[in-house]
Amino acid sequence: MTGHPPAEFALHVVHEPPSLYVRVSGELDYDTGDDLVAAVTGILSDDAEPLDEVRLDFGTLTHIDASGLAALLLVHRRAGARGAALYLDNRPDVLERMLHVTNVLDHLTGPAETAFGSDEDREDGEVTGTGSSV
Repeated sequence: MTGHPPAEFALHVVHEPPSLYVRVSGELDYDTGDDLVAAVTGILSDDAEPLDEVRLDFGTLTHIDASGLAALLLVHRRAGARGAALYLDNRPDVLERMLHVTNVLDHLTGPAETAFGSDEDREDGEVTGTGSSV
């Protein structure tokens, strides 16, 4: 079997309060998920400067498995406990598929902020209220 060697996992962390930026490269899986959680949690645990947002950049992510997804869920939980919003930036197809198949994208990121996706735009097409059946 002639396969490509797995891409080397790497994290590039930039802490500029009130934001934390983490570029995740390579494979986010069983062997590397704890590294991501530890890097983010270490900064979130620092009471010196509160964070408003945690931005994870996946532009160079090559693979994610269920353990990597579990790491994202844990990062989300810990960021939320500190009052910080989580953003998943530059999502490659492999991450998009995982988020959609598992139906956790909205849970992890909350309302999407896109050119069309402000809350006001979405409300125009929503059916709300009690209504009645005829």
